[in-house]
Amino acid sequence: MKRKVSLAMAAVMTASMAAVGSVPAAAADVSITIFNSKMEIQSQLEEKAAEYGEQAGVDIEVYYSNDTVSAHMATRYASEDPYTLAMVDAKDIYSLAGEHAIDLSDQEWVKDTNYAIGVNGQINGFPVCVEARGIIYNADAIEAITGETFNPEDYATLDAFKGLLDTLVAGGMESPVGIMKEDWSLGGHYLAEIYEQQEDVDAFVDSLYAGTADLINNEKFNSMMDTFDTLMQYNYAKDSAIAAEREVTEQKLAEGEIAFMFGGNWDWSVINAYEYSENMGMMPIPQNTEDGTNAKLVGGGSKYFFIDSSDNTSDEQRQAAKDFLNWLVYDEAGQSFLVNDCALVPAYSNITLEVADPLGRSVKEFVDTDSLIANYDYLPDDHYSICGASFQKYLAGQSDRAGFATEIENYWKSTTPVEK
Repeated sequence: MKRKVSLAMAAVMTASMAAVGSVPAAAADVSITIFNSKMEIQSQLEEKAAEYGEQAGVDIEVYYSNDTVSAHMATRYASEDPYTLAMVDAKDIYSLAGEHAIDLSDQEWVKDTNYAIGVNGQINGFPVCVEARGIIYNADAIEAITGETFNPEDYATLDAFKGLLDTLVAGGMESPVGIMKEDWSLGGHYLAEIYEQQEDVDAFVDSLYAGTADLINNEKFNSMMDTFDTLMQYNYAKDSAIAAEREVTEQKLAEGEIAFMFGGNWDWSVINAYEYSENMGMMPIPQNTEDGTNAKLVGGGSKYFFIDSSDNTSDEQRQAAKDFLNWLVYDEAGQSFLVNDCALVPAYSNITLEVADPLGRSVKEFVDTDSLIANYDYLPDDHYSICGASFQKYLAGQSDRAGFATEIENYWKSTTPVEK
């Protein structure tokens, strides 16, 4: 899908200046294309790109595709029609930047973020936001039963968490937990944390590739699966877990029918469609562990813009793309677009606007206290679909823990290592 943003006449540019802030004027007849891979902000990006384009004198087309990012980008390159500015995942920066992205190391915003990435000693990826994963909670629903202020830190261990779940059940909340059955949530997010929480992530993944990992006897695997078994035990849809719809689960959480769900701050884009509680937030996955992982969320930079380096893109187009990125970081209207319009957690220390939603505010607190476990950015493209399907079997009671561990091990032994 795309939206064309036309050049505006001078009078329109002047009238809209206050709404968008001051932007640099581009060279005459400059057109750029933007690829957006974050569905939740498509309409906001279209609208703001239109306003920005009117001021800057730039034709802007904003695209979105339902295809996987890697497949969609491959199609564009094959047709020699690259985007000027493309929003991709971290792994796509690592695989594409060497051939397709310019070096952004000299850009001012680099000094104001800890999340910029690139290859070959360069900075190629502009971090759009910070996202993190953990357990989403509805504190109002919990406090209505316990009569006490909910402090997530009090339930960092699985034993304490189970005790709270039992209290909620005894108080009338029949099933306090919801589990999203989607393969990307199970395979791409929860299972990934088993890797990300290892003491040496790279060494552990290397052992998976080599076929020497012993998941069923791995301490972290069992710790995380103990927690997942608990979530399953208290799941409102445990008798038909694979039939549960994401929107239904998130509505139940928003409205307090359930109290907990594994997810990320991106889930606010679904939750806020319902009669949600303001008193919500995110907490680490409870575990009976002493390694400190039950005090941190897993996350980091999420989605990255890069600028095309090919002869199909002119220097004027590249400059217009750079100007747009700087506008996002340093102009008040650009900052407001990220934080208020898109409800994103900013990846830049100079942006001090209060994050708009409660899940984002939780993530920002973990960011500010350096309490994030880093994402592992080198999962194979088919990891979440294949391993997610294996996880769905486990969720449905069609395999046991040992069988699940074997399926995950077999996947890694049979896949090609991702180049770093």
